Amino acid sequence: MSSGQIDFAAEGLLDGLDTEQRADRLALLEQLAGEGVTLSELRRATGSGTLVFLPAERVIGGHMRYTAAEAAQLTGVDTGLLKAMRTAAGMPLADEDEPLYTQEDVDYLRSGMEIAKQVGISDEEIVELNRTLSRGLAPAAEVMRALVMKLVIQPGVGEHDLARRYAGAVAELAPTLGPLVTNLLTVQLRQMAQSEAITAAERSGGRLPGSREIAVSFADLVGFTRLGELVPPEDLGRLAVRLEALTNDVVRPPVRLIKTIGDAVMLTSPEPQPLLEAGLSLLEAAEGEGEDFPQLRVGSALGPALSRAGDWFGRPVNVASRITQIARPGSLLAEREVREAAPDQFRWSYAGERRLRGLLEPVPLFRARRLEDQPGPAVNT
Repeated sequence: MSSGQIDFAAEGLLDGLDTEQRADRLALLEQLAGEGVTLSELRRATGSGTLVFLPAERVIGGHMRYTAAEAAQLTGVDTGLLKAMRTAAGMPLADEDEPLYTQEDVDYLRSGMEIAKQVGISDEEIVELNRTLSRGLAPAAEVMRALVMKLVIQPGVGEHDLARRYAGAVAELAPTLGPLVTNLLTVQLRQMAQSEAITAAERSGGRLPGSREIAVSFADLVGFTRLGELVPPEDLGRLAVRLEALTNDVVRPPVRLIKTIGDAVMLTSPEPQPLLEAGLSLLEAAEGEGEDFPQLRVGSALGPALSRAGDWFGRPVNVASRITQIARPGSLLAEREVREAAPDQFRWSYAGERRLRGLLEPVPLFRARRLEDQPGPAVNT
């Protein structure tokens, strides 16, 4: 359907706009429809407030040419797998006759899937890899979008002009994105290769175990939820970003920053000692931020856990999270297993037994300090 055949007003795409905004929106809609954007896509983007980003999407991704069935025929990839990969990437499914795939998509799928099959990667593993990469890259894409928008937005600029400016800036930056992402992924793979240990038992068995022993810590900002009722969301966002930056500053292999969860970060290490060092350094870094930065608290646990899609699952993850919730501000609290794994590298004080949500038995807890810290009175947390 061409732009001349679409009644944008009747479709509700001009609702709620005054005369100047209406003319501006109409010009943008006509441009996009003339370039082949479907009515359903225009509806989606208008409803979500992302219409100004559509020209940039086409700069990056090209023109949507193929339906799922056509892409499957051209690539030899089953339509069910295509849908599973799209869902795993967080993309909405569409009508069967709606073009979703560009020529670049088809070329990638044809070559990428052939290589995956040659090296023995299963369909399930491909979907999981797609999910993991998409989950990791989505925040990066949002940051990039915000950065570019800051470059092009000006007071009084209309939708049509803003969309043109944004697409132009993206066209200039797009060639750098591929090398940037590839380089960062290579750096991460190199770091993992340096710190990931495979035991003799794993080598002789020829496969990775279902779980392995891992030390886990969470660090969260004290009073973050209550603070959210008092300060603007952008201030909360800056605190969360600063927490991640502080964490990156103190983390060294074999400790890894697994993820950020709003007001908290999750760290892991195959050995407890470097994890505790990182936790104490993070507490000190937060203290050095001054009164405008909330205090941190850290909880640590040790035990068998399962690694999947870059995350960890199991008892030590749950226990470390629960311990963090009851730790005193500015302190690092750990379960007995962590203390017994690093008894002489830190000064430990008994903090009593506490019942943690989801656990049947009380958990003995200990507070860790650096050896050079001055001893104080032992108090229950």
